[in-house]
Amino acid sequence: MNLTQRDIRKLEEKGISPEKLHEQLTSLSEGFPYLKIIAPATPHKGLFVLNPEMEKQCVEIWLDYLKAGGRIMKMVPASGAASRMFKNLFEFLNDKKENPSTDFVKQFFNEIENFAFFPRLNFICTSLYGESVATLIKRKKYKDVIRALLEHGGLNYGQLPKALLEFHKTHGDSRTAFEEHLAEGAQYAAGKDGKVNIHFTVSEDHLPLLQMKAEEKKEVIAHLFGKDFNISFSVQKPSTDTIAVTEDNQPFRQNEELFFRPGGHGALIENLNDLDADVIFIKNIDNVVPDSKRDTTLRYKMIIGGILIALKQKINDFCKLIKEGKPTDTQIDEMEKFLNDNLCISHTGLDKMYREEKLNYLFTKFNRPLRVCGMVKNEGEPGGGPFLTVNRDGSVSPQILESTQIDPKNKEAVKMLKESTHFNPVDLVCATKDWKGNKFNLTQFVDKSTGFISHKSVKGTAIKALELPGLWNGAMSDWNTVLIEVAPETFNPVKTVNDLLRPFHQ
Repeated sequence: MNLTQRDIRKLEEKGISPEKLHEQLTSLSEGFPYLKIIAPATPHKGLFVLNPEMEKQCVEIWLDYLKAGGRIMKMVPASGAASRMFKNLFEFLNDKKENPSTDFVKQFFNEIENFAFFPRLNFICTSLYGESVATLIKRKKYKDVIRALLEHGGLNYGQLPKALLEFHKTHGDSRTAFEEHLAEGAQYAAGKDGKVNIHFTVSEDHLPLLQMKAEEKKEVIAHLFGKDFNISFSVQKPSTDTIAVTEDNQPFRQNEELFFRPGGHGALIENLNDLDADVIFIKNIDNVVPDSKRDTTLRYKMIIGGILIALKQKINDFCKLIKEGKPTDTQIDEMEKFLNDNLCISHTGLDKMYREEKLNYLFTKFNRPLRVCGMVKNEGEPGGGPFLTVNRDGSVSPQILESTQIDPKNKEAVKMLKESTHFNPVDLVCATKDWKGNKFNLTQFVDKSTGFISHKSVKGTAIKALELPGLWNGAMSDWNTVLIEVAPETFNPVKTVNDLLRPFHQ
């Protein structure tokens, strides 16, 4: 495309090169290939299920690592707005019916006093209408209650980030999702110095509010757990925004300017790349439980942390041996076995490689970012999850895929999708430094061919939007990936407001 001076200024403003723009336009025009999958990753075939003794050993490794002074960080993607949590309530608000007619809205009102935000909502209703929530419900003023919860004149929950919603009741008070992540971090991610490094990726619009909440609450929670907090924030970089096009693949413009959209959570690989720690835990903002329900979560955090430390030490030893030693045939065999048995990476051509070629291959596979992923049994509908996939170099390794990356017309692939036993609850722990302790450039380990195209609408005009490879999908495609089964109690996401009524959030 021919760029106007206005286009060039827009690109410079965002930090996007003309070459990158061309690459995005090509992707939107040509689409993305489906990944070739060999099988779902299942127990004893790409996914590990630990026995109690192994779990105990992993916890001990983690506790020893903490005592040794390892630098740990917890990263929480927290840019999501809460509006989608209240989709059903917004629909009721815009409906002509004055009384709840769906099971969802009926449950919301029947159990309204069980929400952590109820005391504040009651106070707001009294201030706005001169009547309590109970009185308003008795008088069938249901929509007034919802307005007080969602709209600007009330609690404004419809516009706030999920991080600032009151999730759980505490003794005489409540905690937001943001505060619960501080509490959780204090219980498993504090360093030897008692400091908890925690990083939140947030939307620019919400940054001031979250900074205020951090200043207001961090000392309270620090005192409660006897820890200290180092809280940092970042926003999605404008350079990770992606161009939108019309249905016939022409750049979409608004007011004669190129129209860009946020590139999805895959853009956060840039934010992760900026963090400096030996071990980084990643967990979504809405998957957090109160103190009384957290024991299982904490145990599995330490388990996956211990596995990461043990694997990383072995990998570093192998890398050092390859680069600075003279590996014997027995040691090379040991490396191959570790690659296959522990990292679940196989390559049919490995046996045909010459010695030096094989050592170079092994080093390339070992000297990469490493992640250990907690996987939960899939009790519901099949969807995205862990699979064994074919890589560009012909090797096979575990990957976490979205269902959109699997060809719906390929009967064999669809069959494998249905046979998948686990899914990813976004519970990761990562090592992002090489064997010498230098940071990897994580952007070099992204598989750019794993993005996808979504169809949106802007003021009634249909557009195609480019979604970058997902953070735990294609953005980490060239990492070493180890999949561990974790307890379902560790997965308690809040996708709708009524999820807060589930036992693990009460």
